Amino acid sequence: MAPRDAGFGVEVDGSPSFHYYTSMLAEITEAVASGALIQEEAGLLAVLLAVLAFIFWFGQQPAGARIFRIVPSLVFCYFVPTTLTTMGIIPDEAPLYSWIKTYVLPASLLLLILSLDVPGIIRLGPKAVVMLLAGTAGVVVGGPIALLICKGMLPEDAWQGMAALCGSWIGGGANYVALGEMAGASDAMMGLMVIPDVFVANIWMGVLLYLSGRQHAVDDWTGADARMIRQLEDRMSDFHERTNRIASLPDLMMIVALAFVGAWGAYEIGVWLPDVGDSINSTTWKFIIVSAIGVGLSFTRARNLEGAGASKIGSVMLYLLVACIGAGADFRKIVDAPEYMIMGFIWMFVHVVLLLGAAWVIRAPIFFVAVGSQANIGGAASAPVVAAAYHPSLAPVGVLLAVAGYVLGTYAGLACMMMLKWIALGGS
Repeated sequence: MAPRDAGFGVEVDGSPSFHYYTSMLAEITEAVASGALIQEEAGLLAVLLAVLAFIFWFGQQPAGARIFRIVPSLVFCYFVPTTLTTMGIIPDEAPLYSWIKTYVLPASLLLLILSLDVPGIIRLGPKAVVMLLAGTAGVVVGGPIALLICKGMLPEDAWQGMAALCGSWIGGGANYVALGEMAGASDAMMGLMVIPDVFVANIWMGVLLYLSGRQHAVDDWTGADARMIRQLEDRMSDFHERTNRIASLPDLMMIVALAFVGAWGAYEIGVWLPDVGDSINSTTWKFIIVSAIGVGLSFTRARNLEGAGASKIGSVMLYLLVACIGAGADFRKIVDAPEYMIMGFIWMFVHVVLLLGAAWVIRAPIFFVAVGSQANIGGAASAPVVAAAYHPSLAPVGVLLAVAGYVLGTYAGLACMMMLKWIALGGS
C-alpha cells in the first residue's frame, strides 16, 4: 500500500498534504525575510495595476464613494503600495519603477499638456512664482532651525548631511550629491539622510494629494482668490465637451504613439544636450523638451485628441507613477534613525509655516501652496503629479516651477549650508 504522503507534498488521493502547506509557508516566510515576496518586473506591474483597478472599482461602490468624498482615491493609490512595501510584498526599489519614471512620466505629461490652454496658464499670474520662492525660503531657513532644536541628539557631522538634504529638497538628486560633497559629508551620513529625504517628503506629498480633493473647501475657508484657476478649469471642461467623441482605434494608436515617441525623443535629446552647471542636466532637459513638445502640439489639430481620451490615458500613466512613488517608501526603515526623522519633520514644519504665511498674505489658493512646495521638495518628477491632481490642465505649471527650483537649488543650498555650519560649530 502506498504511503500516506507520496513524497512530493501530495496525498495519495491527489490533495496537498499538511507538509506541503507548511513547506509553502516556510518558503514565503523566507522570501519575505530575504527580500520582497514579488520581485519579477511583470509581477510588480501586475500588482500595481491590480491595486489601482481595485481602488477605482471600489470608488464606484456606495461605501467607496463615501470614503473617497473624505479622502481622495489618489491618496490610496499612493499609500497602499507603501503598505505593500512595508509588509515585504513588493520591493522599495526596482528597475520597473525607474523605467516608469524615465519614460512613462514624460509620456503622461505630454498627453496632459496636449490640450493646454496657454492663455489661461499665463493669466494665472505671479502667485505661483511667489509661492515657489516662499517654499525655497522655508527649506533654507528650516534646516538651521531644525539643527538648532535637534543639535543635542544628532552627531557633530549631521550638518554636512543636512546640507545635502537641503540640496535635494530644492534642486533634486544632482544637488543632493553636489552639496554633500561641498560640505564634506561621509558616505554613511549621506546614506542616513536618505531616510528623512524619502519618508518626510513622501508623507508631505500624501498630505498635498489629500488636499487636492478638498481644494474648493480650503480656498473658500481661507478666502483665497482662485478665480483664474476656476476659469481655466471651466474653459478646459468646455473644450472637452466640444471635442468629446467615442475613441476609434486610430485615435488610440495616435495617442499612445505621440506619448511614447515624444517621451523617447525628449529623453534622447536631453542626453545629447550639455549640462548647465549643477542645475540643468539630462533629466531636467527631458522635462523641458517634452513640455515644449506638448505646448507646440496644443496649437495644432492634435489638441482635438483630448476628445478621444488623451488626458484619460495620460492619467492612467500618472496614477501608475503615483503607485511607483508610493512603493518606494518602506516605513520599516523609520526605526533605523528616529532622530533624523524628528529633525526632518521639524524642518518640513518650518517650510509649511512659511508657505502658508505667504499664501495668507497674497491670498493664494491651495493649488499654489501645493505646487510651490512640491516644486522644491519633489522636483520635476513629482511636482507635475501634484499639480495634475488638482487639475490635469495644471501639470505644466508644476514642470515649469520645478525647473525654476533646479536653478535656485545650488545657490539657496549654499546659503543653507553656511548657516548649518555656523550653528554646528557654535557660531565660530
